[in-house]
Amino acid sequence: MLILQRKPGESLVIGEDISITVVSVDGGRVRLAISAPQDVPILRSELVDATAANRDSAAGETAPVELLDLFGGSPEHSHQTPPSAKTPRKEV
Repeated sequence: MLILQRKPGESLVIGEDISITVVSVDGGRVRLAISAPQDVPILRSELVDATAANRDSAAGETAPVELLDLFGGSPEHSHQTPPSAKTPRKEV
């Protein structure tokens, strides 16, 4: 990681076609202007993290057809009683 100090109005260049300029510094907030080609995505890191977390969560979910089978079958599958429904429940 490279750490730089820049004042408002100063910039840095990444590669040949990306530049980042410090527009203003107000307390703990820094405003940046980014100039990059249209095909270069510019995303806030918290959005990238949230997207990755959402993707990981979705990958761990059970497919809807599997859930339907678990709860008695889907319309295109036979209507079998799930094993848990066949076992009588114990009263407590």
